[in-house]
Amino acid sequence: EFYACFDCHEALTNHPPKRWPAETFTTEKAILCGNCKHTMTIQTYQNSNSKCPNCGAAFNPRCSLHWHLYFEM
Repeated sequence: EFYACFDCHEALTNHPPKRWPAETFTTEKAILCGNCKHTMTIQTYQNSNSKCPNCGAAFNPRCSLHWHLYFEM
C-alpha cells in the first residue's frame, strides 16, 4: 500500500510506520507517482529532481525535508 505522507499513514492505519532500510533503496518499489501510478525505487525517487521519471509530473520538492521519517538515513 502507498500513502501520500507520514500523516496520511498515521490517519489511515492502525500500526506504527517503519522506515525503509537503506539496503532496499535500489531494489524495492516504494514510491508511487500520484499522477501516472508509476512505481519506483527510493534511489530513483531521491535522484528524480522532484519530478516523476515516467511522466514528468512534479513531486512536492519539500518532501525531502521529511525523508528521515520514511527512509533510514
